[in-house]
Amino acid sequence: MIPIIELRTQYAQIQEELEAAALRVLRSTHYILGPEVQAFEKEFAQWNGVQYAVGVGNGTDALQLAVRALELSPEDEVIVPSFTFVASAGAVALAGSKVVFADVDPRTFTLDPASLRQHITPKTKAVVVVHLYGHPAAMEEIQAICREHKLFLIEDCAQSTGATYRQQTVGGLGDLSCYSFFPTKNLGGAGDGGMVLTNNPQLFEKVQMLRGHGSKTRYYHDILGTNSRLDELQAAVLRVKLPHVAHWNELRRRNAQLYTQALEGLPVVTPYEAPHCGHVYHQYTILTPHRDELFEYLRAHEVGPMIYYPVSLHLQKTFAASSQGEGSLPVCEEIQKKVLSLPMFPELTPEQIASIAHKIREFFAQR
Repeated sequence: MIPIIELRTQYAQIQEELEAAALRVLRSTHYILGPEVQAFEKEFAQWNGVQYAVGVGNGTDALQLAVRALELSPEDEVIVPSFTFVASAGAVALAGSKVVFADVDPRTFTLDPASLRQHITPKTKAVVVVHLYGHPAAMEEIQAICREHKLFLIEDCAQSTGATYRQQTVGGLGDLSCYSFFPTKNLGGAGDGGMVLTNNPQLFEKVQMLRGHGSKTRYYHDILGTNSRLDELQAAVLRVKLPHVAHWNELRRRNAQLYTQALEGLPVVTPYEAPHCGHVYHQYTILTPHRDELFEYLRAHEVGPMIYYPVSLHLQKTFAASSQGEGSLPVCEEIQKKVLSLPMFPELTPEQIASIAHKIREFFAQR
């Protein structure tokens, strides 16, 4: 089976460094908010060209704390693309704000600026933009809309570590940006972890307080916070991996190019890369009206594709109160029937890609 992602090879390549880093932490006995977290926050901020970083427990917490730092009321609205992972909107709701769903661009699957504009009301206070699958959203247009309407802009960078827009790394294009270090991400830890980046010192201080029970000084609590801290072990692992990410992203881009060449001439839509964007291919996602049949065919022939995501958020039961119902976001509703993500990781070989493409050709030949 060629899996959607395989982590053993990467681990073997940097095993000695990873195990030395973990042992360093264990021997230090400083496990919470110690020198590893402080060093990684500084290194990750610099790597992304941003001033401030706050390590948190996971990507969902990063989003939730970012929204809470804006001090929105329960009546304030936050616009989120509907075609994304549940955390992009769930974190907004958990932070106590009202989610409003918008449609996505049919080529990049990221927030459609025209749909964003249509969904702005006097109650709109913020926008969450998701750089889905590793492709940056149309930030120039989205930034302009946010400036025009005086809206906060949060970047969900969970799938886009290292992606670029007009030669600038995503993560410094909004008021706050949020990262996940789940093991399968382009920069993944050995467990859960997350980060909030910002260039705003007031928002930086607020997120820092929120992650540690609302405290600046120990046992003195100015606001109601939570307990969401990136731990030392994860920070040490991520410090080892960070210098490799640019190379791993280049391997992902190479693999995407090989896929696109191998699938040429087939009745599938291969991923699009917009001008001025640097896609980092967290996923290599094709579109086909025969998605479900192809999914089953590949599974039966030792390939492990995935469907990200079969149901857009505005059609999910948990967001029924926020939804305008079926038919309200036509692009989301169309692509959710067609998206199929093929195996993608830096260590995927050209031979494996050729084998997967051959099986896809076999499927369409049989049809």
